[in-house]
Amino acid sequence: MHTETITPADTTWQAQALCAQTGADFFFPEPGSSVREAKRICGMCDLRSACLDYALRNDERFGVWGGLSEKERLALRRVSR
Repeated sequence: MHTETITPADTTWQAQALCAQTGADFFFPEPGSSVREAKRICGMCDLRSACLDYALRNDERFGVWGGLSEKERLALRRVSR
């Protein structure tokens, strides 16, 4: 019998990301609300690329990740196929 060990992706970066110090409200706004402030914060974060990579690998469907909204990540996925 062969068993695989599945290890979770390294998410230690999340504790140092600016969003962790700001609060989820900006990054998971109500439908139709602006994501401008979340994108501004992401733009200043050194961990933005790790965040976007995480969101794309884990198919995050909600919120702003790595400076991109749900629609922007979906468009990026379609282009990269």
